[in-house]
Amino acid sequence: MAEVSSLLSQQDGGVLTLTLARRKANAFDEALILELADALRRAGKDDVVRCVILTGAGHVFSAGQDISILAGEERILVREGLERTYNRLVRQMRALEKPILGAINGPAAGAGLGVALATDIRIAARSARFVFGFGGIGLTADSGISLTLPVLIGLGRASEMAFTNEPLSAEQALDYGLVNRVVDDADLPGEARAMAERIAAGAPRAHALTKRAFQRAVLGGLDAALDYEVYLQEAAAKTEDHREGVRAFLEKRPPLFRGR
Repeated sequence: MAEVSSLLSQQDGGVLTLTLARRKANAFDEALILELADALRRAGKDDVVRCVILTGAGHVFSAGQDISILAGEERILVREGLERTYNRLVRQMRALEKPILGAINGPAAGAGLGVALATDIRIAARSARFVFGFGGIGLTADSGISLTLPVLIGLGRASEMAFTNEPLSAEQALDYGLVNRVVDDADLPGEARAMAERIAAGAPRAHALTKRAFQRAVLGGLDAALDYEVYLQEAAAKTEDHREGVRAFLEKRPPLFRGR
């Protein structure tokens, strides 16, 4: 029986739309991450593609890492796992010399937030919510969030999101500069498509060089941030608080963290 893809791909002219479509709220597993990274790699080699839209199926952009997978691992190889998955994906997104437009159709949490922040432009549906998420399972930031979140909204607001784990509404995200605009849910596909078509009509080489310039000027420390996130995540993953956070999430109860 053929395996069903968790990533939908549709190209219309110069616009390629990639849609996260995995059961369990578009939560990531390794297959989806690598499939998305590979789709971006192919898009980079396709001269017809001039802009990529990244969105989610249904009413959720992405809930982040599939926590049930973490619970099933007896030994978490954090460095190997992150380098193979999220770090690879975020680097691929930032290295793609074509604009990526995030059409954030609903909640984006944890690594789902990291992937959303790795896009170049973000349009959010009014129902979208943005959640740091990692602290809820006793982990720290990965997917480049330790750099991209403070860059976009400032250190104080990023710290509040991380330490309280309270969701940021679409309107707050707009006010903070995390998204470029907010539209009604029903209007999101059309608004994203219209902007992507405007981008695709522009000069592709100029867009490529501009993205390269922005990357160097603003996110030049991304590789170092990703490396340091791995180091810190390895420490967090060994704690009892992390194991308790995963158990509590799966049991649908508040975690009882003890600082161990």
